[in-house]
Amino acid sequence: MNYKEEILKLKKEKNAVILAHYYQIPEIQDIADYLGDSLYLAQIAEKLKEKIIVLAGVYFMAETVKMLAPEKKVILPDRDAGCSLADSCKAEDFIKFKEKYPDYIVISYVNTTAEIKALTDICCTSSNALQIVDSLPKNQKIIFAPDRNLGNYINSKTERNMVVWDGACHVHEEFSVEKIIQLKKENPDAKILAHPECKKPLLIIADHIGSTSSLLKFAKTDVSLKYIVATESGIIHQMKKENPEKTFIPAPPIDSTCGCNDCKYMKMITLEKVYHSLKNESPEIIMDKKLIEKAVIPIKKMLELSAKLKI
Repeated sequence: MNYKEEILKLKKEKNAVILAHYYQIPEIQDIADYLGDSLYLAQIAEKLKEKIIVLAGVYFMAETVKMLAPEKKVILPDRDAGCSLADSCKAEDFIKFKEKYPDYIVISYVNTTAEIKALTDICCTSSNALQIVDSLPKNQKIIFAPDRNLGNYINSKTERNMVVWDGACHVHEEFSVEKIIQLKKENPDAKILAHPECKKPLLIIADHIGSTSSLLKFAKTDVSLKYIVATESGIIHQMKKENPEKTFIPAPPIDSTCGCNDCKYMKMITLEKVYHSLKNESPEIIMDKKLIEKAVIPIKKMLELSAKLKI
């Protein structure tokens, strides 16, 4: 079966649209109606007219889309496509953590469950986290969750002292600084691009630090011809499409046979699963209305601030 052709037919028949993250496999990126990072997918979700949304990504992204478009049928092709970062921050634990800091506001990464968002004042993504934190008064006390590396990076850039939850993404935690340094020695003309979820030693040696969209923009506008890319390897597909004359080398993790670093959850989504999910209109994201009402508030606050800050 030609899944691509069948998916395109079903999309038209069912008035459906496919949203995909940059970390998806190339075949899914290429059939997506909208391709982007977490901020872009959230921004676009509110504007969609189609009645069915297939989210090719992970569970928290599908939840976010459902909260922003509750009247739509939102489908995640594999319900088990979770997120190690979201899993590192459980609601019952975070409630106890918040109680220690009663006069603090909470900024939480969009890479969290709806339950954590319901405990949050403002959401953020790696694209807008720095600007959102910077937009608040310097004396504002802040809890930042759940990514410790991103939170500590923002602290260093803003000279703030946010209280940071001790969570992390398995992809960005596993890069080998030693192997990357060796790669740099072998490719002295290559620039190192790193996501701010990476550990501090890697960020120190990086030539550019940014979100997925920021890394893509840098690769397109920078004059260099070779890059070592320290984020989920799925992004390299778009980098190559946009810059065919340039070379992109995936940064190696500590332990890998292929030399690349994949998100095991993102890579659970396949063309076959997209086809079956669209055909059967399942697995559908079903959420409690009261939870949506609470959890969507910080997401909308993020989108309002992003629009105001022109991010």
